[in-house]
Amino acid sequence: MPGIKIDTIDRRILQALQADGRLSNVDLADRVGLSPSPCLRRVKRLEDAGVIAGYRAVIDPARVSLGIRAYVDVSIDQGKDPGGTGFREAVRDMPEITACRIVSGERDFLLEALVPDLEAYTALVLNPLLALDGVTNVSTNFVLETVKDTPAVSLDHL
Repeated sequence: MPGIKIDTIDRRILQALQADGRLSNVDLADRVGLSPSPCLRRVKRLEDAGVIAGYRAVIDPARVSLGIRAYVDVSIDQGKDPGGTGFREAVRDMPEITACRIVSGERDFLLEALVPDLEAYTALVLNPLLALDGVTNVSTNFVLETVKDTPAVSLDHL
């Protein structure tokens, strides 16, 4: 997918906002060496182009009693659910599932789930996941320790 032309100043803007999305435009402009008006225009251009997809708070799941993070591999019987269409729709409505990706390899989908405890995870797997038409296999990896978790996108290639 082609993107917009990103120059050195755009790159500094993106790096600064990834580090602190709450920067005021004046502080951001100061950090990247622009006056506020051109800085705001650049940020708006990056937002309009979809390079900046949004702003959000990053919440520590453990601090809100979501102590278990699991990565769940799911296989679908394409004959029962072609393209996993029904599965995709169902997963969108499951608040415990924080990410769903179609993947290559032995499985069809990779899910990320955040739940308070093993009991809640078991309930998620037994119903609704295994109850979905077309689901043939569910395999889970539980996160024991996070070594690196960087939501920032590397811009080194630009």
